[in-house]
Amino acid sequence: MEILKANGLSKTYGQGETRVEALKNASFSINKGEFVSIVGPSGSGKSTLLNLLGALDFPSAGSVVLDGREVFRMKEKELSVFRRRNIGFVFQAFNLVPELNVEENMTLPLLLDHKKPDADYLTELLNLLGLAERRHHLPSQLSGGQQQRVAIGRALAAKPKIILADEPTGNLDTRNSKDVIKLMRLSVERYNQTLVMITHNPGFASVADRVLNVEDGIVTELGGDSQ
Repeated sequence: MEILKANGLSKTYGQGETRVEALKNASFSINKGEFVSIVGPSGSGKSTLLNLLGALDFPSAGSVVLDGREVFRMKEKELSVFRRRNIGFVFQAFNLVPELNVEENMTLPLLLDHKKPDADYLTELLNLLGLAERRHHLPSQLSGGQQQRVAIGRALAAKPKIILADEPTGNLDTRNSKDVIKLMRLSVERYNQTLVMITHNPGFASVADRVLNVEDGIVTELGGDSQ
């Protein structure tokens, strides 16, 4: 079942001689429970694409439909609520709140939405992420790999329609990077979570169900035609 559809997505910055086409007429769809990786050289438009899919930026042209809703037709407040309830983000900068412990960071999106966390599901996530014994630790008391696991847990806790991950292993060593990729793959398999991930690592990209390549703002499916 299709959960996300991008249609003719384009993003242009500047005008005249400074005009840059960061993304050019990208069209593709993603099914529920699918793991899609996005690869491409630095400056190719990968992060621009992910920001548009997550409604963190607005396109110059085109549309994004998530779970049957065209996101860029929503007003600002409605879009903010929709994004919080339906999209989970994982970035290479962990973006944890330093004054909150592991459990509090993971449940923060739910509390901001005035929802009571599911205690059983939270405990399951903590065990899955190997954080059960550190649930009351502050980010400063955790390693980089542990902090990224908290960020993944935060994204999963709200059970979003889709998780968008921008270089989630960018600040981690090889061992922790492999652990994080395994956890993300496991989240897809165990919870039927839909996941879109940017990575520079071909080995990590190959863990996904599909691989999209972005180069000079043009999105293609590896082994296929332009999207």
